Amino acid sequence: MRGISFQNPIQKLVLQMLICPLDFRYGRKEMKTIFSEDQRIDLQLKVEAALARAHAKVGNVPRSASREITSQASISIVTRERVYEIENETKHDVMAVVKALSEKCGEAGNYVHLGATSNDIIDTTTALQLKAGLDIIEENLRSLLSTLIKVAERHRDTMCMGRTHGQNAIPTTYGFKVAGYASEVMRHIERLKECRKRVCVGKLSGAIGTAAALGPKARDIQAIMMKDLRLGYEEAATQVVCRDRYTELVCLMANISTSCERYATEVRNLQRSEIAEVAESFDAKKQVGSSTMAHKRNPITSENVCGLSRIVRGFVTPTFENMVLWHERDLSNSSAERFILPHVMILTDDVLAKMETVFRGLTVNKENMLRNINAAKGLIMAEPVMMALTSKGIGRQDAHEIVRSRSMIAEDKGWDLQRALLQDPLVKKHFTKAELAAIMDPANYLGFAPQMTDDVVAKAGKMLK
Repeated sequence: MRGISFQNPIQKLVLQMLICPLDFRYGRKEMKTIFSEDQRIDLQLKVEAALARAHAKVGNVPRSASREITSQASISIVTRERVYEIENETKHDVMAVVKALSEKCGEAGNYVHLGATSNDIIDTTTALQLKAGLDIIEENLRSLLSTLIKVAERHRDTMCMGRTHGQNAIPTTYGFKVAGYASEVMRHIERLKECRKRVCVGKLSGAIGTAAALGPKARDIQAIMMKDLRLGYEEAATQVVCRDRYTELVCLMANISTSCERYATEVRNLQRSEIAEVAESFDAKKQVGSSTMAHKRNPITSENVCGLSRIVRGFVTPTFENMVLWHERDLSNSSAERFILPHVMILTDDVLAKMETVFRGLTVNKENMLRNINAAKGLIMAEPVMMALTSKGIGRQDAHEIVRSRSMIAEDKGWDLQRALLQDPLVKKHFTKAELAAIMDPANYLGFAPQMTDDVVAKAGKMLK
């Protein structure tokens, strides 16, 4: 590489400095490898080889030539350095790959890229990357689901406060809360499986999709090539695969990431000092929460999940804009997609992995959950008292007003709700103190939360088989 003058930003990045946090802070190796420069070039070479094999199968190219092209179509032979050197001269990235491969193939090089246009190679390569990336995302979702149902099952009967509008509502179980997350993850797995056939799609149909340059057997060549690569293909392409496919993908990744942000936000809220019902794992021997406040144990992984999820969502709008290209295509989508697709896939993978880590190491403080329920002084049991009054023949609205007014009195005087209710004549008429206490026992008002948790756990177990 010494002595070569690299002009485009990617080449300079390789030689000079790291700027994007994906290169040194965020993302996991396996997903980043899929979208690395070496992998991109290697896959482009593999696509060129598949094209040559398809031509050979219909008789357009000598089989010996297709074998030679296939044998040379590897990043270990056609190096990134040589591709970049040619690109500096041609100012065209795909043509650089074509020329670098051709010069390694001798006379067989005359058949490289026969009948294709650049995006036949680019979009098909992208499909291979996305296919591999979706495999990892699905594995992550299944791993997160497995962890969630373990938590849900473990805390099936762990009573905790339910909250709406940030205020105490009625009791629930922590297992049921987490079962809701598991249900959501199962829907994401279903969405991912459904979108594969629409997202993992390449093309081999030439300059504007008519496949004119590929000759009379063009449709056979495309079908053979895509079967070889295990991809679908665009039925009526322009010069590119239609970008609604990428939009669906990015929206799904944003949906998945936002779900994780929802779970992480709940962890962050429940870890607040005044609530303290759950907490991320913390290495008390070495981990530092703050550079100045030495006592701090911050939910940093959940906060990281929230921040990265916002970046994933930020790519939704430009992805929609990339759908709108002039006529059979322009190049306005290309530069944006070089950012969007790798970032979205790498960050979603990172978010899912971190979210699974949070739940795997989560501390659930049952004592504090019970403390917070007791601290409500019975006010969270207003609804069951209202329902009990209606069972005695009192109209629903009248029952509501009795409980509402007594709740306001209890709050004003600092009483528990039971004390305030027992001063109401209608309540005293229908219930003894012991009966009212049973009605107001939070453990008696969990509804079917445990049973519905069981249902979700069972459903998830079947999906994970």
